Amino acid sequence: MRKIFISTTSFGVYDRSCLNILSDKGFEVQLNPHGRKLAGEEIVELCRDAIGIVAGTESLDEAVLKQLTVLKVISRCGTGMDNVDLKATERLGIKVVNTPDAPTLAVAELAVGLIISLLRKVCRMDAAVRRGEWKKMMGNQLSGKTVGIIGFGRIGRKTAELLALLGCKIIFYDVAVDAAPEGFEMVSLQELLGRSDIVTFHVSSKSKIVGAEEIKLMKQGAWIINLSRGGVVDENALYLALKEGRLSGAALDVFEQEPYTGPFKDLDNVIITPHIGSYAKESRIAMELQSVENLLKGLEAHK
Repeated sequence: MRKIFISTTSFGVYDRSCLNILSDKGFEVQLNPHGRKLAGEEIVELCRDAIGIVAGTESLDEAVLKQLTVLKVISRCGTGMDNVDLKATERLGIKVVNTPDAPTLAVAELAVGLIISLLRKVCRMDAAVRRGEWKKMMGNQLSGKTVGIIGFGRIGRKTAELLALLGCKIIFYDVAVDAAPEGFEMVSLQELLGRSDIVTFHVSSKSKIVGAEEIKLMKQGAWIINLSRGGVVDENALYLALKEGRLSGAALDVFEQEPYTGPFKDLDNVIITPHIGSYAKESRIAMELQSVENLLKGLEAHK
């Protein structure tokens, strides 16, 4: 049996060439039949006889992986690897790969778009017009603002490049970066929070970085963008700062619990999106192609 299971819900919707590649090579391909993120017992049932998985964000922990006795390769269609127990895969001899390059521009463009929407209050005025209110709200220009980027990997750097072209001063904090690229300034977390008009997160860890004490260091009226991981910003502390007017607004694409149903929905100075960082057709097609290529390379190495 040469079965490949694909857990992502939109795989092949915009371009079926990736599915055709697998079929042409003689693999039996099974798509996610539920159209949603899968639970552990569902993964075991669907993947028990699969030698490869093209994975989304479902949890692939040790308890699940131990039951997938013929699995050889997990190819993550995306960047984040925190949903895969990498220690368990190493012990079990399962190769794990991801697609770190394909979503970079899509996420960076979304970050810029959300920043502009926040500063110009686009979503708030759209909602007002739909309620029958012709209400003009004064916004802010992006040019001339200091943007602090927390996490300066592929996506953080691309975001910095785009914002620099729009006249922003870029500072960043990243413990894994030794020196600042030309044109950008590396600072401590405390300095970044104190100097930035806008703080945007592009980290790969779920560990909390900004809590109530860190928010107190931020400029009055600053904005926060989080397209990285839920949990890096304390949601309760952020909610209070936004409700009380300590911060001007936030755009949040990721949350500690998803789907999100919490109190940010009651604030009109918050833009909420359902974890869509890479959801641009061009990016999705590139990610899918790269995930299939990685899968095939991994299986070839197992021979």
